[in-house]
Amino acid sequence: MKKIGLIVNPIAGMGGKVGLKGTDGIHILNKAVRLGATPEAPAKTLKALKKLLPVRDRLVIVTCSGNMGQEEAENMGFRTNIVYSSKEPITNSNDTKLGAKKIEEEGVDLLIFVGGDGTARDLYESVGNKQLVLGIPAGVKIHSPVYANTPEKAGELALLYVTGKNMVVREEEVVDIDEEAFRKDMVRTQLYGYLKVPVDKKFMQNKKAPTPLNEETTQKAIALDIVDHMDKDTCYIIGPGTTTRAIMQALSLPYTLLGVDVVMNRKLIKKDVSERDLLNYVNQYPSKLILTPTGGQGYLLGRGNQQISGEVVKKIGKENIIIVSTNSKIIELRGKPLLVYTGDEKVDQMLKGYYRVKVGYGMEMMYGVETG
Repeated sequence: MKKIGLIVNPIAGMGGKVGLKGTDGIHILNKAVRLGATPEAPAKTLKALKKLLPVRDRLVIVTCSGNMGQEEAENMGFRTNIVYSSKEPITNSNDTKLGAKKIEEEGVDLLIFVGGDGTARDLYESVGNKQLVLGIPAGVKIHSPVYANTPEKAGELALLYVTGKNMVVREEEVVDIDEEAFRKDMVRTQLYGYLKVPVDKKFMQNKKAPTPLNEETTQKAIALDIVDHMDKDTCYIIGPGTTTRAIMQALSLPYTLLGVDVVMNRKLIKKDVSERDLLNYVNQYPSKLILTPTGGQGYLLGRGNQQISGEVVKKIGKENIIIVSTNSKIIELRGKPLLVYTGDEKVDQMLKGYYRVKVGYGMEMMYGVETG
């Protein structure tokens, strides 16, 4: 009988759709709830656990009480061993650390954790590199390469591991970003340590890479192309990134480097919007969505722009998506496709295919998009 550890950060990712760029700290969590945020982590946990159903009778899930793992595991019919119970109705990082330590002490074969970069930090502080772990991405910030590309990929990789497939085990970086600085459009990342993870390039994400400064000229050329061809009375939703930032700079408009801004008739409609804002705009106006891949990872949707949800994308339509990228970002992908993961499988399937990617003024290339 294999023992798999499971620990869920139930509030991970709640700040994404409401534009808060994370949920570190009780005051931010409370604000997210006031803005209408709902938990994202439980559904993502279920997607991963579903992949382990073929070996359910051979597994015991060692986990924490309630929404820290017990509910999800038992809902899928797994046998559970509850080794930690939170004393508070709303869990915090201390619960994650204590729960992870208790699970590690049970001698599990693999500890699966659900959350974002803050959760990875908690795992490192609790179990270090003594325990083999695997992250299910559910947070707003996913910079650390200890996470699988998607919850489904995490489940598939866990299945391969527990069924005896030989794979490389490697220490990968735990990197986190300062959320307070992040909300002010400043990127301050720090290396906190390393976690030991099973590695397979088909399943695991790359470390996020910054955009080199020498790409500014290309970004300006792309921005001018976009601005010169903007349609009248059309709502332009401009996703986060340095390449898309150049569009706002070309328009001489205030912007959020790490948020989502909305422009119409070359004027700012609203800065740093939430999913609710976007649904309001796309239901009123013809809309276009401008996206750029995140450096090193190749994600167009699902990393740091959860405000642009599956529902928003459905309203906009595939034909109204504009992808912009410098050539170097495409080269970094080494032929791997751009990725989307909205959490809505039908929308992700709809988005698959080849797109024209703007790589300069009047310059385009065809590139493939796949589900994450």
